[in-house]
Amino acid sequence: MKKIKLNKGFTLVELLVVISIIGILAAIALVSFTSSQKQARDTARKSDIKQYQLALEGNANKTGGLYPQRPDGGGVVAWTTLCTDLALTTCPQDLRYTKDATFVYQYQSDGTVSDGTAVGTKYVLWAKLENISPTNYWIVCSNGKSGQSASGVPPSGGTCPI
Repeated sequence: MKKIKLNKGFTLVELLVVISIIGILAAIALVSFTSSQKQARDTARKSDIKQYQLALEGNANKTGGLYPQRPDGGGVVAWTTLCTDLALTTCPQDLRYTKDATFVYQYQSDGTVSDGTAVGTKYVLWAKLENISPTNYWIVCSNGKSGQSASGVPPSGGTCPI
């Protein structure tokens, strides 16, 4: 009587199918993970801008409702100039700034002289958002409004665009 030899293992086609499925699942997970990271950084940006808003309002309570005067055309970098104006000890900075200098928190007020004295009556804070295309900004204004700018252009003149 002949012994029947059973082949144990997988065929090449079966292995290729399994490897293809694993590759597809890995690609989906990677895309989802990257999107989640961008969304998390955008949430951190909104939180950081809110911290600057609270610092500005707290300072305005001490200065008769006035804000540091920074009418610069493109705004000033919040974590350097604004922190100095408000004498803050810790200043939030965008997590992507070291890799891309366009991700920076900006501050702008009304007024005529950019010296940081508390004579501004309105301000705008903004941050570039990463998870939205085309370029959008998260904006917080002295009038209490906050939201996303759909124009793709940063604010100017210390005037609230939302």
